[in-house]
Amino acid sequence: MVLTLTGVMIVGFIVLVVLFVTRFGATPRIALPDTITLPDTITLPDGDTAAAVTLGRGWYAVVTTADDILIFDAETGALRQRVTID
Repeated sequence: MVLTLTGVMIVGFIVLVVLFVTRFGATPRIALPDTITLPDTITLPDGDTAAAVTLGRGWYAVVTTADDILIFDAETGALRQRVTID
């Protein structure tokens, strides 16, 4: 009985290791671009200071220290939208 349980546990462990190796070694489902183009400079409105930056397709967003999110067009650098976090 103990030998059977030990054998089952060993086989289960080997199966888990094989699954981890095959899943983590697989190509990700979402293909990331080879390069990410960042603007040389980001001009913020007067008085705003950047706290964080994130990129999207065709836009980038800057979170300010005043808890605003500024969304800019990636090509022109123009401010598209300003969202205030309450």
